[in-house]
Amino acid sequence: MGNAVIRARSPVRVAASASAVTVLAAESARAGATVFNDSVAYLYLKFGSTASSTDFTVRVAPGAVYTLPEPAYIGLITGIWSAALAGEAAQVTEVIHG
Repeated sequence: MGNAVIRARSPVRVAASASAVTVLAAESARAGATVFNDSVAYLYLKFGSTASSTDFTVRVAPGAVYTLPEPAYIGLITGIWSAALAGEAAQVTEVIHG
């Protein structure tokens, strides 16, 4: 992309949940994203709807960071934790073109 301009959006916390939640909405301008699992439970991420512990794209260990591979997936990303504990979350930062 040469000198393409990209910018980071403000980090967002997505509360840990025992049911599937949206981690990142679809975004056609997405250039990348990182997801930090700020939890003691595993986070199952799915490129698509309704992540589960048996239907997921990647499992993120407690305290680990997942970075979208390039080129970045621009569709919906959902997540679910192996246990949802109060105060725990995913810290999500999205980078977009423009």
